[in-house]
Amino acid sequence: MLIKPYYLTCLAHASYLIGDERTGTAAVIDPQRDVDAYVQDAQARGLRIAHVLLTHLHADFASGHLELAARCGATIHIGAAARTDYASHALRDGDVLEFGDVRLVALATPGHTPESTTYALYDLAVDAQRPHALFTGDTLFIGDIGRPDLLVSVGMSAEQLASLAYDSLRNKILPLPDETLVYPAHGAGSACGKSLSKETSSTLGLQKRVNWALQPLSREAFVRELTSEQPAAPAYFAFDARLNSQLKPTLDEALARALTPLSLEQLLERERDGAVVLDTREPDDFAPRHLRGSTNIGLSGKYAHWCGSLLDPRRALVLIAPRGRERESAVRLGRIGFDNVVGFLADGIDALAARPDLLRGHVRIDPHELEQLLRGAQPPLVVDVRATNEWNAGHIDGARNEPLPQLRELARNLPRDRQLVIQCQGGYRSSIAASLLEQAGFTQLLDLRGGWAAWDAHRRAGSRS
Repeated sequence: MLIKPYYLTCLAHASYLIGDERTGTAAVIDPQRDVDAYVQDAQARGLRIAHVLLTHLHADFASGHLELAARCGATIHIGAAARTDYASHALRDGDVLEFGDVRLVALATPGHTPESTTYALYDLAVDAQRPHALFTGDTLFIGDIGRPDLLVSVGMSAEQLASLAYDSLRNKILPLPDETLVYPAHGAGSACGKSLSKETSSTLGLQKRVNWALQPLSREAFVRELTSEQPAAPAYFAFDARLNSQLKPTLDEALARALTPLSLEQLLERERDGAVVLDTREPDDFAPRHLRGSTNIGLSGKYAHWCGSLLDPRRALVLIAPRGRERESAVRLGRIGFDNVVGFLADGIDALAARPDLLRGHVRIDPHELEQLLRGAQPPLVVDVRATNEWNAGHIDGARNEPLPQLRELARNLPRDRQLVIQCQGGYRSSIAASLLEQAGFTQLLDLRGGWAAWDAHRRAGSRS
């Protein structure tokens, strides 16, 4: 029996290939949308992917179930409470999927969503009575559990779903053996929970000792803890939850349009028709010269997360990408179901060489330069676009906290007659923010390279000298 994990860092998403070498059969649990790695790894081991199992209708990424069904003829399995527009096999509590020495038992574990299902894996060649592993989706993370407030379902409150999670954990998960391995769908950095561990797997016994949700809490205390202080859900989560229940084009079909090279005039025509120009270059490349009105979200950071949080999935997108990374830019959008890319600018930013009138730019400054400006007669206003909890942990004196997800609305309260220094934690989000403020008509913009981390290091170095 084969278990091969895959971890997609930018979305903190884990998926799994399960294989039985005796029968040459494989299944994939919670696949990402670009499925080449699963197909290639299965073929290399003489396996055919016959099954796709979804633990639930995910809200934070577009699942690759339709891609594996189209590519491999795989059957899609999901908990019986789900409703899908595509052909799928409903698994009820206790239903079994078996091939060779692999037995997968569906455990209905509602809570994160009504259809949430945990899959217990048995290796029949070793022990047919005790599960070898659990694939828990968002029912049980390492150190936490999935939040119940993502609006994946209609007509159920977060408190009702949290109460269901309480029963699921105590009736279905806690009775299982301590040595059972736990493989969740997400790790640290996912917005699907509050305090996920950096570890991507564990044993159930360890989780029984350290995971707050598996401790002997009353139902009321459990519900109160699970529903309190959840961070705001990214804007695209409701979109993806619906999308994963729908019949939609495959990623390959979406890329066929996205990877269309466009001349500058064609790009400008798409823009006049309402398309958003997305520049996926890094902040240091974007700042000195970029197309006026373009949005910068660089590939080096949490690209898909911020695209999903700040862009409208219904609007067409055209890309200005680093040379050779056009496909990556489109694929990573496709991973969250943003299939509305209508092409990319051939020759990238160099295509604007003959049109300097279309170019804009702003200056990135280092901490020592900001320090000098703040000591001047007309100091700039520092706009800190980090989350509130980051701000509370430490910030530049006199700065204003305007979190990036709300910046478009908050920008109306920023002064236009004063120089603004945009600052985040490391210099990635500040570049996004600068592009949004430029679109809103702000012209006196500076961007702090290295963000709060660089400023804090500079300040500490100064105090030691």
